[in-house]
Amino acid sequence: MATASAHVSGISGRYATALFELAQEDGSVAEVERDLTALEAALEESADLRDLITSPVYSRTDQQNAMRALGEAMGLGNTVTNGLALMASRRRLFVLPDVIKGVKALAADARGEVTAEVTSAKPLTDEQRAALSQSLKASVGRDVTLNTTVDEKIIGGLVVKVGSKMIDTSIRSKLAAMKNAMKEVG
Repeated sequence: MATASAHVSGISGRYATALFELAQEDGSVAEVERDLTALEAALEESADLRDLITSPVYSRTDQQNAMRALGEAMGLGNTVTNGLALMASRRRLFVLPDVIKGVKALAADARGEVTAEVTSAKPLTDEQRAALSQSLKASVGRDVTLNTTVDEKIIGGLVVKVGSKMIDTSIRSKLAAMKNAMKEVG
């Protein structure tokens, strides 16, 4: 079923693959993706939730009950809620962020999409995102989903990673190259 094993590996890969395959079997891939996106946002916003999934202080039962309550409160589907409870029962919630990324990667691969990790010095406008997406689509021959982050340290330009290819047009990178060239001359 899941053919994108290169995207996922280890403990998180096994959970991501199982969750994705269950979603495929019951035709709920889109619902599972929505649920995981909401869960990802909750993890980013809540230090308590991050603590719950990583702290060994909480018992299996406490984690399971908390994950079931979270699933109910967020309106998550059974596939995700049951997956969270299973991960809690096995003390594997600490891999949840990687499981979310893995399921999203498997779903994107199944749709024929590829994800590009894009780092910019400031947030990209919608026009810039659209232009970059079209340019990358022409380059890789597949639809491209952009996962953007902002890092002011790159000063300007972009760092784009698609699969194993990386394109670094950041000003920081260009300054470092000039510095190295100047060392070689002097």
